[in-house]
Amino acid sequence: MTATSFDVFSELRADLTQDISPHNLRHALEQYPTGVVALAGYAQGVKEGLVATSFTVGVSVEPPLVSFAIQNHSRTWPRMREADHIGVSIMGSRQSHICAQLASRSKDRFAGLDLRYSERGSIFLQGAAQWLDTSVYAELPAGDHHIVLLEVHGLASSTEQTSPLVRHRRAFRDLKTAEGNE
Repeated sequence: MTATSFDVFSELRADLTQDISPHNLRHALEQYPTGVVALAGYAQGVKEGLVATSFTVGVSVEPPLVSFAIQNHSRTWPRMREADHIGVSIMGSRQSHICAQLASRSKDRFAGLDLRYSERGSIFLQGAAQWLDTSVYAELPAGDHHIVLLEVHGLASSTEQTSPLVRHRRAFRDLKTAEGNE
């Protein structure tokens, strides 16, 4: 058996667009499923929260760091960054309605939500798959966003089998594990 040498990108070259407009980039990246988190905490005595689909785990284990990206024109983040601690709730598959509520421009995004609080001031959403108690470690400018590094101070997992909520093709979806692929 002999290996045949070929150009992996030969078929792609005709299809690769040089038009990297914001619209084209967003459309291309919609094909990549991402996890969904709610971030919440007290900033100057007021509950603040937002939803992020750019959450990244495993940034560092020493110190324990996670990250997310936030748009520069966010109206919530300038207030929320002042929180001493920020709760990260890794959302479960039955929480898409909560994400829509937190992402809204409603004055009271937390109305009717089942919340839990840490002694440090982090706010967590009941029913999530995982919770992280964090604080802002660093913020880095990145084009029209900022990358926010969060230091993890504590964590807890749901005792229920909670399947994660994912965002894919501009919609929240339930991620189901295929039989035998656990």
